[in-house]
Amino acid sequence: MYDLVIIGGGPTGINCGISAKKAGLNYLIIEKGVLVNSLYHFPANMTFFSTSKLLEIGEIPFISHTDKPTRREALEYYRRLTSSYDLNINFYETVKSMIREGDLYAIKTDKGDYEAKSVIVATGFYDTIRKLDVPGEELPKVKHYYDEAHHYINQKVLVVGAANSACDVALETWQKGAEVTMAVRSKTLYDRVKYWILPNIQNRIKEGSIIAHFETEVLEIRETEVDLKKDGKVFTIENDWVLAMTGYQPNYDLLSRLGIGISDDEFDTPILNEETLESSLPNVYLAGVLNSGRKTSSLFIENTRHHGDVIINQIKEKLI
Repeated sequence: MYDLVIIGGGPTGINCGISAKKAGLNYLIIEKGVLVNSLYHFPANMTFFSTSKLLEIGEIPFISHTDKPTRREALEYYRRLTSSYDLNINFYETVKSMIREGDLYAIKTDKGDYEAKSVIVATGFYDTIRKLDVPGEELPKVKHYYDEAHHYINQKVLVVGAANSACDVALETWQKGAEVTMAVRSKTLYDRVKYWILPNIQNRIKEGSIIAHFETEVLEIRETEVDLKKDGKVFTIENDWVLAMTGYQPNYDLLSRLGIGISDDEFDTPILNEETLESSLPNVYLAGVLNSGRKTSSLFIENTRHHGDVIINQIKEKLI
């Protein structure tokens, strides 16, 4: 039995684990994949928008070669944090259910059973894709996570989306020699695309280097073609790869299995006390970007770093 079980081994889960260890709590972090699983699946050459200073946790400096760290540097940083604090983490273990039994929570995973007085859910949103829900989405040529541009040299690539990831991917694959088409549901690109990317992608579209179909939706994906629909008319383009940069969302299936309540607002935000971060369940807390629901552009690592200490202080008070 534990004082605390933390579900999720990303930056927020690590941060909560550090706070728990400093407080002398008997805790366990359960992670379904690798350490910082979401960051591990970021594009290989990705650079963070935030500075390394803003990403620091656990009073350990985040050293990077430039002001804004790379994915590789971030992975090394979180490995060092985990090792320095000797955090208690189980990897490749998936939480299946959680049941309240008196003052405790019985947590069942695919590898074992645990009991905890308190629980923190810190599962983020990057691991759960927003699907297109169209025929052919299951084909190997369809990717919801971008890796690197080398695969797409001299290939016909359809990028679906209009936000930062879609614009980034469209530009990088085009620069490396792909024939790039974009399918955008809205009338324009997302107006909050990074300021150094937006003019670039707009100019490439204007000059015809990248073809963009606005107010367009994907209808069906096949091995060598994709059907698109615009203004009520269906047309077909030749295609080798579909990079669906359609965004991510919290794992609502897991939240439902855990019994976490969801608000009926437009962003389906989890129900929680904004001061204590306690959820609709007593002694079950929500931490990190998960708390923004589908409004995934409002919370980030840097503005949720205090969540660990806030929650652990609540837990300590109840244990006294």
